Amino acid sequence: MSQGKVEIYDLMACNVYMDFEDTGLPREQHKFLIAFHPSGGAPVHELIDSITAHGPDGYVVEVANQPFTITNLNGHIFDRTTNSHWYMVNLATGFMAPGEYRIEVKCKDGSVKSITRTQDNEPSERLMAAYLRHRDTLKASYTPGQGQTLPAGTALTNLAIDCASFKQLTGEDAWYVFRICEAANSKEFDPQNLYWWDNIFLERFSNPDAGKNRNHLVVKAELKPDTAFTYFTELTDGNSMGGTNICIFQPYQTFYT
Repeated sequence: MSQGKVEIYDLMACNVYMDFEDTGLPREQHKFLIAFHPSGGAPVHELIDSITAHGPDGYVVEVANQPFTITNLNGHIFDRTTNSHWYMVNLATGFMAPGEYRIEVKCKDGSVKSITRTQDNEPSERLMAAYLRHRDTLKASYTPGQGQTLPAGTALTNLAIDCASFKQLTGEDAWYVFRICEAANSKEFDPQNLYWWDNIFLERFSNPDAGKNRNHLVVKAELKPDTAFTYFTELTDGNSMGGTNICIFQPYQTFYT
C-alpha cells in the first residue's frame, strides 16, 4: 500500500448536549471532530503521530490515536461512506469557552497540518433553551419510537422515521443528523459500525438546506427482519462542520422489525 497523504477536510469543535440516559456523565460536554480526506494510501491513523487541540487561556487536549468507542470517547472512526477517517474526542467538562480553537496534526513524515475555528456560544444558548423547553415532547414524538415493534407487513425498505417539528414547536431553525445501528439498546450502539447515516455535511454541497428543519426521514438502507435497531437524531445549528456551535444528541430510540 502506498504511503498516503494526510489532509484535513474540516473541524467541528463545539458544545455537546449529550441527552443520553444512564451514561453516568454530565449532559453538558464539548467535542472535537477532525475529518480527514481519504489518504489515497495507508489509513490516516498509520500516518499520524499526534493530534492536539489548543484553545483560549492555555486550553490543551490530546486526541488519542486509537479506535473510538462509546467507552473511551476518544479516537478515530472509519466512515465507510467516504472511505475516510474522523478523529473525535468527547470531553465531559462542560460547554467550551467562546473563542478560537486550533487543531495541530503532527504526521510521521515530519509535516504538520492545522485548522482553526471560532466558537460562538450565542447560537448554542439559543438552541439549548428551545430544546429544553420541548425535550419531552420531542422524545415522545419519534415513530417508530422506543420499544415499538413494526406492524406485520411493514416494508423494510425506505422506512420512514418521523418526529415533531422542532421549528414549529420553538420557532428556531435546526439541522438534523440521523444515525442508526443494529443494536438492542444504547450500550450496543457502535459508532464504528453504523447501519446507515445521513451525511448532511456532504449533502449540503448539492443541497444547501440538507437536514434543515427535517421532521421526516427515509432510511436509505434495507432493514433486516426480526432485528432490533437503535437510532438517535442529533440537532445542530448548521450543516457545515466548521460552522457548528452546538450538537444536541437526543435520546436513543430502539425499535424491532
